[in-house]
Amino acid sequence: MKKRILVVSSANMDFVMKVGRIPDAGQTVIESRSYDYIPGGKGANSALALARLGADSIFCTRLGNDNHAQRLKALYAENGIDTRFIVNDKAAPTGLAAILVEESGENRIIVYPGANNRLSASDVEDAMTCLPDAVFLHFEIPTDAVIAAVDFANKKKIPVFVDTGAAKPGYPLEKLGALEVISPNETETLALTGIVPNDVNNCLRAANELMKKVATKYVVIKLGGRGAYIHDGKYSQLVTTYEGPVVDTTAAGDAFSAAMTLEYMRSRDIVRAVKYANAVGTLVVGKEGASTSLPTAAQVDEFILNNGIVL
Repeated sequence: MKKRILVVSSANMDFVMKVGRIPDAGQTVIESRSYDYIPGGKGANSALALARLGADSIFCTRLGNDNHAQRLKALYAENGIDTRFIVNDKAAPTGLAAILVEESGENRIIVYPGANNRLSASDVEDAMTCLPDAVFLHFEIPTDAVIAAVDFANKKKIPVFVDTGAAKPGYPLEKLGALEVISPNETETLALTGIVPNDVNNCLRAANELMKKVATKYVVIKLGGRGAYIHDGKYSQLVTTYEGPVVDTTAAGDAFSAAMTLEYMRSRDIVRAVKYANAVGTLVVGKEGASTSLPTAAQVDEFILNNGIVL
């Protein structure tokens, strides 16, 4: 039976600009590379990843009442996402992310939240009627909505997975209830703990600091090309990632966290889940764009088989 994962998070239209390098202050660059509008947003990326990987993906978010919203909602439906809990907001536009992608594959992102900033606890309460097996969150939505989602899930004993995407210093982690997994990347780890996870000792320090701030079973720190660091309060493990081309890192973290959540719900094995998520992340960075780079379950299985990966 498919795992039902409720994603409570953000949806954006991504304005992707390919550049040789980021211009200096005051500099104008005539760029020969292309630009495009591509569906994105951390929540949408994760909801799409879950659907393509075989989950029953339910998405709770807010879109505007505009052309971007129509295109996004149609894409979600085409991919089998349950869109019943997507609200079209007449008072704010669909979120927009301006993404500069350098020739190296690295990206810089500016987000205009729009309707995402209006997602409410009431929206979340409505979505919880779908009776999910797990709830998946980002910090790209109002803090009150995040806190409400954790609270509703805790009351129903539903495991909560938090990707701390868009976390800023001072985020009130202590107001969150019990989590199954909290997963920041390197930048978010620094913002939340003041510690740069640049080696295993600092990863351990950061993980312990996070566990002081929030009740979580596991901390999984995403380390990009170095893999991911797992800590459960007693034991730790660095799970290295796999070789592959790096074309565009957009959505890699979102897809990693979604894949980890799904595989953990299927196996209840965090190491296996992270290995699976590393495979997904490797495939994502090998393609351009956000939604356009997310693999199917069959593609991930083929990658695992061809590379002799043992989960």
